[in-house]
Amino acid sequence: MIRLILLPTLLICLAMATACTPTRDEAVDRPMPTPPEPSKETMRIEDLTIGFSMDTLQEDRWHKDRTLFKQAVENAGAEVLIEVANGDDAKQVWQTEKMIDKGIDVLVVVPHNAESMAAIVERAHDANIKVLSYDRLVRNAEVDFYISYDNEQVGTLQAEAMTAIVPEGNYVYIGGAETDYNAHLLKKGVFDVLQPYIERGDIRVVFDDWTKDWVLQYAKENMQLALEANLEQIDAVIAGNDATAGAAIETIEKYGLERTIPVAGQDADLAGIKRIVSGTQRFTVYKSIDKLTERAVELAIQLAMGEDIVQDKTINNGKINVPSILLSPVLVNQSNITETVIVDGFHQEADIYGP
Repeated sequence: MIRLILLPTLLICLAMATACTPTRDEAVDRPMPTPPEPSKETMRIEDLTIGFSMDTLQEDRWHKDRTLFKQAVENAGAEVLIEVANGDDAKQVWQTEKMIDKGIDVLVVVPHNAESMAAIVERAHDANIKVLSYDRLVRNAEVDFYISYDNEQVGTLQAEAMTAIVPEGNYVYIGGAETDYNAHLLKKGVFDVLQPYIERGDIRVVFDDWTKDWVLQYAKENMQLALEANLEQIDAVIAGNDATAGAAIETIEKYGLERTIPVAGQDADLAGIKRIVSGTQRFTVYKSIDKLTERAVELAIQLAMGEDIVQDKTINNGKINVPSILLSPVLVNQSNITETVIVDGFHQEADIYGP
């Protein structure tokens, strides 16, 4: 009797076990679970790829930015993708989209047009990629962080130095590109200093215009207009950078006035420093690219790894108050070239004073 009960039970158990065991084909077709993406907490620096989107290499300083940024990333042990848009908005958008599609972990961008790059910030965020605005602030976008030099202070240094030697007279302002938000900050710094002189009637700003897309031919034309409109009676020129200062000086030289009209630029380009030595340019403003690139790479890695960052201040970009770190610039004239750009290795003494 006991055998008759056990046998059917055994058969039922065997049948159930067979039904629950997958066939060979079923086992092969069943998809294997994919391993989870590494969390930011477990991500290693060696796994990171930083995308660096640059506007241009037109000026000497941007070659330094590219070289030093690349070195800083490699020294940190990460990878870097660098694209240069050559002043083309559409090209910069396409290049950054391509980097996003390649799977970069963080995007560092020097915008050609501060407004048009807002769409790229949104696109990056859709892909869970944070954005660091480098040297120039992207406008009207939820930028994650901004690093630059204090551009208002750059303008302040230019104007304070110029008013110290030319407290009265006709001033010309050759601005940068209107699409570059830094150019607006720089101009604000300049005119905040000039305003009391203007109100007293000591200084008259007889020409003030932007340099479209930083194209030097426009800077030359602006300087030509200023000289012609004021019968060559110009007492001082403040320019948006050393390149536009150089363009203005080229025009001034045609009138034989290069040693009578002091000119201020900024960036401490080699050509600008050499003009200071020769006496055709009076001032520039030095911004250590070493410090900027090293700090920018540190920030990019922190953003990619989800780390907390201590900010200096916030700057409103038209949409949000962007967490920011602003480094301090230094005025350079004939008296302190050695202790600034030479000691820092920004330029070599032989390049400055050589033929």
